[in-house]
Amino acid sequence: QLQLVESGGGLVQPGGSLRLSCAASGFILDYRTIGWFRQAPGKEREGVACINNRGGGTNYADSVKGRFTISRDNAKNTVYLQMNSLKVEDTAVYYCAVAPLYSYCSGYVPENVAYWGKGTLVTVSS
Repeated sequence: QLQLVESGGGLVQPGGSLRLSCAASGFILDYRTIGWFRQAPGKEREGVACINNRGGGTNYADSVKGRFTISRDNAKNTVYLQMNSLKVEDTAVYYCAVAPLYSYCSGYVPENVAYWGKGTLVTVSS
């Protein structure tokens, strides 16, 4: 059964850090392009970061560039989003998204999304 499970969300003060995880079962993440998206209350879902398959490069939305880092641990079949210098406006539900095989990042979002996780809530507040 194909499954994506995000974790690592929570409440953090402005300027703090969190690391989100996206663990996969039923398929090998190394073969896939992966994206992180977020959806703030009352707003549309937006792309945040993307990492190409098989050791390919990464891309970031301007709003998170220099603060967020997307990476993968193939041994754990997990993709991470390290978030530093968090701002109140980073508050959102964060989703990982897996692209179909032979699909790549188009800027900071996957060209296509085959699977979505259920999301993890990040709240940045003092």
